[in-house]
Amino acid sequence: MKRIALISLVALVMAGACKKKDDENPQPDPMTKNLTLDISGLENLGSHYAYEGWIIVDGAPVSTGVFMVDDNGKMSKSTFSISETVLDNASTFVLTIEPSPDSDPSPSSVHILAGDFSGSGASLMVDHGAALGNDFVSVAGTFILATPTTSTMDDELSGVWFLDLSSGSPAVGLMNLPALPDGWVYEGWAVTNGVPVTSGRFSVADMADYSAPYSGTDAAGPPFPGEDFVSNAPMGVNFPTNLSGGKAVISIEPEPDNSPNPFLLKPLVGDVPANAMDHKTYMMNNNAAGFPTGTASR
Repeated sequence: MKRIALISLVALVMAGACKKKDDENPQPDPMTKNLTLDISGLENLGSHYAYEGWIIVDGAPVSTGVFMVDDNGKMSKSTFSISETVLDNASTFVLTIEPSPDSDPSPSSVHILAGDFSGSGASLMVDHGAALGNDFVSVAGTFILATPTTSTMDDELSGVWFLDLSSGSPAVGLMNLPALPDGWVYEGWAVTNGVPVTSGRFSVADMADYSAPYSGTDAAGPPFPGEDFVSNAPMGVNFPTNLSGGKAVISIEPEPDNSPNPFLLKPLVGDVPANAMDHKTYMMNNNAAGFPTGTASR
């Protein structure tokens, strides 16, 4: 009887040791499979937003996990364990921007990258129909410096307007801007003394933008995106200013927005000459080659 009890005790000890060893070195679940993301060009979204991946399976989104990006563009996580059956049946990968924390189990409308799976991988681009739907490589732009909302002529270098005066009359300065999907909006910017200041949000290039918080009150601005920086200066900036040596920028912003600064999608960037002249048409450079890209591998 004593011998039987001793054998039982040894068996229990050995079983416990094996269990502990297995707990310390868990074996991968044969029913899961890794999804690996390799994405460049993303930026830090701050503490209130995060990136979230989704796979589309039979027309429905399935979350693959949330990750952040640091100031160097490094992802906090790039490999995600997914049900093998679900991942193998996925047709598309979509990357969204989500509030953090997020109580909504569905994807937001802010889709930044997407790609269809072909075999084991998907190439992720902004021009996929499940993202922004355009590569923006044909977008072109011009701008002028002027302050049409003031009657004085000594502040003309303190306003930026995205129009074209080369014909002698104001004309559309932002060409081939596609309509943006839900979750996105265009925004103009002037960078003065290294500080970006918004010139307003807009959806089309041949109408005024949605607001004019810094304009004067002597006259209405032209029916194009732009702003006079002459009143209500934000912290860190003095108005009127001189935009010479700065930049004019068109960005594509998520809505709701994660930051008061320009988002990483900047299809048009123009240098303001150090010896800039008012009412002169300046060209902008297409910056779409710098948009984020990546792959999803399963």
